[in-house]
Amino acid sequence: MLRTAGLIAVAAVIGLVAGTAVGYGIQADREPTALPPLNQPGLAYPAKPLPKGQEPAPLSAKEDHQAKAQGDLRKLLVPRPAGAEPAGEDGWQSLSGYVNGFTRPDRALEFQLDQGIRRIATRAWRVGEYRRVEISLVQYRSTSGNGALEHTTGQQGYAISDGRSGSFGQPVKGSGNGRYFVYPVEREAGYMDSYVARAFIQRGDIAITILMSDTKKIAESEIRSLAERQLGRL
Repeated sequence: MLRTAGLIAVAAVIGLVAGTAVGYGIQADREPTALPPLNQPGLAYPAKPLPKGQEPAPLSAKEDHQAKAQGDLRKLLVPRPAGAEPAGEDGWQSLSGYVNGFTRPDRALEFQLDQGIRRIATRAWRVGEYRRVEISLVQYRSTSGNGALEHTTGQQGYAISDGRSGSFGQPVKGSGNGRYFVYPVEREAGYMDSYVARAFIQRGDIAITILMSDTKKIAESEIRSLAERQLGRL
C-alpha cells in the first residue's frame, strides 16, 4: 500500500503562565472614576442594514465551498487521466479499508473515531506499469472540532520527522497550510528503485491526501500540479 505513514501526534509545547489576582476597592466617600470611551465604538458590521437592493449577492454553489462539500464528495475528486487504469478504490471507501493502509491500523482507527470522521472518498489509478496515484478526501463532522486540520498536520509532521523526505516540504499554492513532499530514491539490492511523493492539504472539514509512487523519478511539478488541481475542486 502507498499509505505507509502512520499517524503520529505532533508534540505541542504548552507554557503555563501564572498570574496574580489583585482586588481593588473604591472608597465610600468618592465616586468611582468613569472609564474612557472606546476608540472604536462602532465595531459591529454593518452598523445598520444596507438599503434594499444593495445587499451583497449570495454565493453561488460554485463559490460556496461548504455547499460543495456537503454534496457528493466523489464528484470532487480529480478525474482519472486519459489512458490511466483504475488501481484500487474509486468512490466511497470504508473506514476499515482506509486505516488498513497505515502502519498501525489500530492507532489510526482510534484517531479517526476520536476526530469524528464522517466519510471518505478515494480514487486510485495506474499509469504505465509502475506509476500509481491515490487521492483521498477525508471529511470530518464539524461538531467534533477540526479533525481535518489534526489529520493533515499529523501527516505533515510524520513526513517531516521520519527523515525520508529530507525537508519540510513545499507549500501548496492557495491552500494556506497544505504541503507536498518529494522523497529521495530508495534503493535496495534485488529490488527496483522506489520513488515517492506525497501531499497533505486541509480545506475546511476535508483532509486531502495525495500519494504517488513510481520506479522512475517523480518531478516536483507533477505532485504540485496534482495537488493544486485537487484543491481547486473543493
